[in-house]
Order: sequence, then structure tokens, then C-alpha cells
Amino acid sequence: MFIGHFALGLAAKRAAPRVSLPVLFSAAQLADLLWPFLLLAGAERVRIAPGITAFTPLDFVSYPYSHSLLLLGVWGVLFVFAYKKVSRAAAVASGTLLALVVSHWVLDFVTHRPDMPIYPGGPKVGLGLWNSVPATIAVESTMFAAGVWIYARTTRARDAVGKWAFVGLIALLGISYAANIVSAPPPSVNAIAIVGIVGAAVLLGLSWWTDRHRGVV
Repeated sequence: MFIGHFALGLAAKRAAPRVSLPVLFSAAQLADLLWPFLLLAGAERVRIAPGITAFTPLDFVSYPYSHSLLLLGVWGVLFVFAYKKVSRAAAVASGTLLALVVSHWVLDFVTHRPDMPIYPGGPKVGLGLWNSVPATIAVESTMFAAGVWIYARTTRARDAVGKWAFVGLIALLGISYAANIVSAPPPSVNAIAIVGIVGAAVLLGLSWWTDRHRGVV
């Protein structure tokens, strides 16, 4: 799951209009924001194994701290607590932000093979949508189109930047998703982590710029 997580972040703007888009994206993607750093630190492991699923060549050997259901609940509470310290908007958006953080596990549970931990050291589950490329693309693309539509209906461009930055953000997400489907397996685990960190920084920065130039309808 990739653009499906961003789809929920876009759609959540309707439920939490005072929360900026990069914060909504960060909540929906918190597990994947933590994961590259834990990979580089050696606390979690992934293996490049082409063919392990039809959609991705990655074998997620161990990621209990970033992706287990229990700890995502904990990370969600901490995320909301930290956001409350810097923004009053969190007072009415706490439930939405917490739900976004935990939604990451739910969406990954649908797509992954049985490698999603319920808690560190506990059982691993997964429905395996990634075993079908067409089904994965259909589900994620539908979610993404709905998320884009909801965000576009909830906000309005204040100026040309608000219009074209939004177009650029959606195009970048779509191109990244397509490239992930057709590209060769990554050369190394370090490359996965570095691309993940840099890519997240670019997307969050562009989402901040976009949202700053759009107002809630």
C-alpha cells in the first residue's frame, strides 16, 4: 500500500479541516516515516526477494516497532500528544489523527502477505492483496481518486500556486506509484531507506506548500 495511505490523508481534510495536509499525511504514513530510520539502525529488517509477491519484491522480515498494531496505537497517541503541544487544532482532530496512524496497519494488513505483526513477537497476519497486481492497482487507484476528489471538494485554491502545486503533488504521487510498479528491484536495503527518507521529505514539503495556498471551502 502506497497511494492508499495518502488517499486517507487527503480525505481526512474533510474531517479535520484545520489540520494541515502534511500533518495528515504524516499521521497516515507515520509507520513508513519511522521504518527507514529503524532499517538504517538495524532495529528492523527487510530482504530483497523478487517474486515473494506479485506486486513487490520486498520480504518484510521484521518490523515490530514501526508496523505492529499495538505500537502503532502507541505511536498514534504520542503523535496526537505532540501535535497538541504545537497546535490548538488537535483538540478537535485527535480522533482523526489517531485513526490515521492506526489505519496504516489496517491497509497494510489487507495488502501484505502474513507479515504484519499484531504486537512485537506476536502473530503475523495479512490478506495478501499484493499477490494480484491488477487487484492492488484497482483498489489503490480507486482509493486515491476518491481521496483527491474529497480534498479538492473540501479546499479551494487561493491563487495559481494553490492550483498548480496541487496538480504537481497529485502527479508526483501518481508517477511515484507507477514507477514503483514497473521499476527493477532496489539495489540494496540502504537504498530503500535513503529513498524513503528523501521521498518523504519532498512529498511532505510539497504538501505543505500546496495546503498553504488553499483554503477550506
